[in-house]
Amino acid sequence: MLVEVLKSKIHRVSVTEADLNYIGSITVDPDLLDAANMIEGEKVQIVNINNGERIETYIIEGERGQGGICLNGPAARRVAVGDIIIIISYAHMDFEEAKSFKPSLVFPNTATNKLD
Repeated sequence: MLVEVLKSKIHRVSVTEADLNYIGSITVDPDLLDAANMIEGEKVQIVNINNGERIETYIIEGERGQGGICLNGPAARRVAVGDIIIIISYAHMDFEEAKSFKPSLVFPNTATNKLD
């Protein structure tokens, strides 16, 4: 039996941009992706702390070291620059493997979106 479990989480980052006229996705600083064990193209859930919105999209890499978080395309309508979000990814795994699996949890500085 497979179960879906939390794989990675970037907890409480600030939205730095929202680009309605871009093909849909979320752009994330690669430093955060590396720390959270996430990759470009990976499906993620975005949880907006400010308004309760939940969005599913995929990751594209942004510029390294800048702390950029940009919601693109239709998702840009569900955030405002400055909103605090959580970026979550899940994985399917065997039930027994899931019992001992430890997710990658990242807690960046919300003011800079960088790891201190």
